[in-house]
Amino acid sequence: MAELKNRQATYEYFIDTRYEAGMILLGTEVKSLREGKASFNDSYCLLHKGELWLKSFHIAEYSHGTVNNHEPLRDRKLLLQKREIKRIEGKLKEKGFTLIPLRVFFTEKGLAKMEIGLAKGKKMHDKRDSIKQKDAEREMKRYLK
Repeated sequence: MAELKNRQATYEYFIDTRYEAGMILLGTEVKSLREGKASFNDSYCLLHKGELWLKSFHIAEYSHGTVNNHEPLRDRKLLLQKREIKRIEGKLKEKGFTLIPLRVFFTEKGLAKMEIGLAKGKKMHDKRDSIKQKDAEREMKRYLK
């Protein structure tokens, strides 16, 4: 089972809070996700009429799919509890917060879940600090081996 991570997210944003959301998917989308064929490029989450939607998340068409194959960039609904959605809605009204997808994974029961995060954008100097910190951690690991 594949776990797909949005590596660009931690570079571009400070992640404030993480949520685990269910996804409403078609059968061919699940099969394609299990093969690891998805891309986070330009994907984001949107709150619309009290519902959470995932926009522009690319799941490649299933190779063995027939006429019933899915659209790769269709909007997908995310499932969260009402109180979590209300909490997110309150945070999104604050200046600078956005909702981004962080990773897609499968539970032990075989359900596809998405981890989303409330995030604030980083400035250029913050990104440089992140790079320096990663380099320092890499050096420490090298010396410990």
